[in-house]
Amino acid sequence: MAIREILTVPDPRLKEVSKPVEGGVTDEIRALMDDMLETMYDAPGIGLAAIQIGVPLRVIVMDLAKEDEEPAPRYFVNPEIVETVEETTPYEEGCLSVPDIFDEVERPVKCLIRYLDYDGFKVEEWAEDLYAVCIQHEMDHLEGTLFIDHLSRLKRQRAVDKVKKAKLRAMRESAA
Repeated sequence: MAIREILTVPDPRLKEVSKPVEGGVTDEIRALMDDMLETMYDAPGIGLAAIQIGVPLRVIVMDLAKEDEEPAPRYFVNPEIVETVEETTPYEEGCLSVPDIFDEVERPVKCLIRYLDYDGFKVEEWAEDLYAVCIQHEMDHLEGTLFIDHLSRLKRQRAVDKVKKAKLRAMRESAA
């Protein structure tokens, strides 16, 4: 397993639409998911899409366990949202690709998802609450959409500018 670099805005690769995984869940895909999980834990975060580490495949990892709980990793290959309920709620979201930026996004409170798990088994289940928010957020990444794309143009530009400035500041400090 290896920790990979997480892409941040405005990297154009984050806007790519990810391709389906062909041929099912292979050892290569499992190795990718292991790296993604290690990268996500190191960041730290609760979800990560493969495109966020520069791999344009429809793969997501997630762990919603709280700090005092045992890790509970989840793996999603070729996930799809089959159905959503009409009821929505705002939830404050953040993103490893948009560090230190948080804002409310309105999303359905419940969605039916279908995917292949770590072992390649087909799963269909309802996601609710934080699970629903997180899977919808990560699936947006697979379509080249960031959570800031759900915000006003002004808020989105401010977020990108803030990330750029922080990255520039970090580069200057490491060079000094």
